[in-house]
Amino acid sequence: QVQLVESGGGLVQAGGSLRLSCAASGSIFRINDMGWYRQAPGKQRELVATITSGGSTSYADSVKGRFTISRDYAKNTVYLQMNSLKPEDTAVYYCHADAVMTLDRNLKYGNWGPGTQVTVSS
Repeated sequence: QVQLVESGGGLVQAGGSLRLSCAASGSIFRINDMGWYRQAPGKQRELVATITSGGSTSYADSVKGRFTISRDYAKNTVYLQMNSLKPEDTAVYYCHADAVMTLDRNLKYGNWGPGTQVTVSS
């Protein structure tokens, strides 16, 4: 099966930077679109950024100009560079892959990582 594991979360001061990584593992042939979501306490999970298999990116208005999503196709890894962090960025950040084709050419949809905590102090 396919597993996604996030890393790089932690505590940072407002104005600081953090880089999240998400590595997919398993019998993977290729991954379609990938993205980052976040969920703060008492709030709904929201989309932060996406990157397509072709490298096109999109961002939530709240993070435009501050966050950058990228991916390493050979390593099946997606990154989220977060700069100028604000207390309102505090949340659990989740990695997502919408569709993964396995080596035996099966498609697995809706793949999620367990999340990593990002806390921004003021």
